[in-house]
Amino acid sequence: MKKINLLSLTLLFATAISVGALRSNASVIQADSDTETLMVYNWGDYIYDASEPIEDEEGNEIPSIINQFEEYYAEKHPGKKVHVEYETFDTNEVMLNEIKTGKTQYDLICPSDYIIQKMSRENMLEKIDLSQIPNYQKYASQYLQKLFADNGWDEYACGYMWGTVGLTYNPEYVDEYDMRSWQSLWSIDYNKKILIKDSMRDTYLVGIMKVYRQELDEAKERFEEGLITITEYNSIISEIFNRHDEKTLSLVEKSLSTLKKNIYGFEVDSGKNDIVTGKVDINLAWSGDAVYSMNTAEEEDGVILNYSIPEEGSNIWFDGWCMPKGANKTLAYEFLDFISLPSIARLNMEFIGYTSFIAGDEILDMVWDWYGDEEGEYSVDLTYFFNGSLSEVYDSSKMIVKTAELGRQFSAQYPSLDVVNRCAVMEDFGDENEKVVAMWETIKANDVPLWIIITVCAIAAGGIGIYALSKYKKTRHRRRRRKSSH
Repeated sequence: MKKINLLSLTLLFATAISVGALRSNASVIQADSDTETLMVYNWGDYIYDASEPIEDEEGNEIPSIINQFEEYYAEKHPGKKVHVEYETFDTNEVMLNEIKTGKTQYDLICPSDYIIQKMSRENMLEKIDLSQIPNYQKYASQYLQKLFADNGWDEYACGYMWGTVGLTYNPEYVDEYDMRSWQSLWSIDYNKKILIKDSMRDTYLVGIMKVYRQELDEAKERFEEGLITITEYNSIISEIFNRHDEKTLSLVEKSLSTLKKNIYGFEVDSGKNDIVTGKVDINLAWSGDAVYSMNTAEEEDGVILNYSIPEEGSNIWFDGWCMPKGANKTLAYEFLDFISLPSIARLNMEFIGYTSFIAGDEILDMVWDWYGDEEGEYSVDLTYFFNGSLSEVYDSSKMIVKTAELGRQFSAQYPSLDVVNRCAVMEDFGDENEKVVAMWETIKANDVPLWIIITVCAIAAGGIGIYALSKYKKTRHRRRRRKSSH
């Protein structure tokens, strides 16, 4: 971190006081300056901030989304201004704890799917009126909007980014066929060449898929034989994916304990770079991080990395915008409507590598610009994602994207419907979450064999005893001498 001098600290302190005053006495500030403050709390590196500027077609640097919104608001509301106070977090749990403290009144936060469920269940969120976000209703993928509605999330959130969990791997050292199954992570062939997430729910997924592979394979076979519908098949995957009964926890704990011996380690953010540098050959990754790794490896070192979603199934995840209790809903709606414009969504995707909820003509054009190849060998039908968001004059056949390769950036950002259908949404475990946390803490603890622990403790106890006895004898000896001298 950079050193902060006394003047900087003074300025920071003054700023903190100013912001606090603004939030606690908004009416006074409004009367003086007609400037309002929107408090936004988002994941780090999860919005275009112009730290690495993107240029427009004329070569001009495009301002950050925050700056663009502030200018847009001033133009839309003459005589009024908005200042966005933008802060970041690195885990859902950090965000949740911050909201629970109540130290800062945020207007918008961006939690993940299962945390949205948890916060709504605990009455921590304002309800959202999607009619106040017309650009979202118009441009957000209707498929994802329906998924949100089916799960009841649209009452409290609108989608921001989405993706999958899979395996980024180096095909030079890893068999592509192995990456079709989660079972490969237990293979001695990849001993100490794997990183998995230091994230309870994401790694729990891996254990579940291992423990219930036979059941998952049987469901897949029944679906392929036409004995069950795609809806029934996905329901089976979802039910298995979210199991957390005592038997399942025990089986997953054993499975992950074995896996722990085969991996290089746990990580949250370093894995996307470690696979680029060759420290590992396989990384359990969120799709957006996989895109980052593939881009970086190819651009900097000419190394080709791939991305696979194993056939047993996986997680389809979402991050959505929510309003904590007491939020300034009017300002929040303005911001959400602005970032739901396809032009803004495209900037976000270019900058962070994750896939936006927003569809529309401009986003589909982007997909073709980045990945399209009329001579390509593969065709992927993205109708499920873009249908209903395009203009009437747009050629709907363009939703079938021809591309030269699969299993890389395109597949990570826009998986086919077949892949999406074998992915499950993560559910909040509710009051039983503590049992899963306890299991996870056991997994994360040092797995030193019991006999070693007993031996070390015995030696340590013996050493302490000898030392104590020695000190005791010395003390008694000195006392005796003193006593005899009198």
